[in-house]
Amino acid sequence: MAKSYYSTVFEQPADQVWSVIRDFNNYPIWVDGAGESEIEAGRSGDAVGAIRNVLYNGSRRRQKLLALSDVERTQVYTFEGAAPLPIWNFQATIRVTPVVDGDRAFVEWFASFDCDADSFDERIAFFRDAFASWLESLRRHLALSRPHAEERAAARVSKHEAAPSFETRPSAAPQDEAEVGCGPHGA
Repeated sequence: MAKSYYSTVFEQPADQVWSVIRDFNNYPIWVDGAGESEIEAGRSGDAVGAIRNVLYNGSRRRQKLLALSDVERTQVYTFEGAAPLPIWNFQATIRVTPVVDGDRAFVEWFASFDCDADSFDERIAFFRDAFASWLESLRRHLALSRPHAEERAAARVSKHEAAPSFETRPSAAPQDEAEVGCGPHGA
């Protein structure tokens, strides 16, 4: 089984990134090359089992949502019917994880699939490069639709500057452990 993987860090918070990816029908909003898209059978874009019928670079793709978790900010999907490449048993996952340092997002996109042995490396590279490209288009979309990273960084700096400082004051005399509430008898 072949596996492709790509990850990157976004300057936006994980919830903001997830809010764009979450709806399975939002593909044309953030993926360059994706045209019209509809969820078949009138289902919603967050319904497990929903089938996305999307026009991508001039040809139709049908993909089925296998799992969606708001808690883990994860979406799992597969091709419904024939895949656009000679692959089978394809399953992909997009995961958005918070990066605490700087209130950013770590985004992973990975897939496992079977293919002919002679195209193994080529297919792995194809999906890795496609995931990278699609996440870059998401980055551009977020940059246009939300405050820029520089503005957020400035806000973070000013928030830290306003944080209270801890003062130390000299103690007049050493105290017994029991008096300050620590040690084996203090709480």
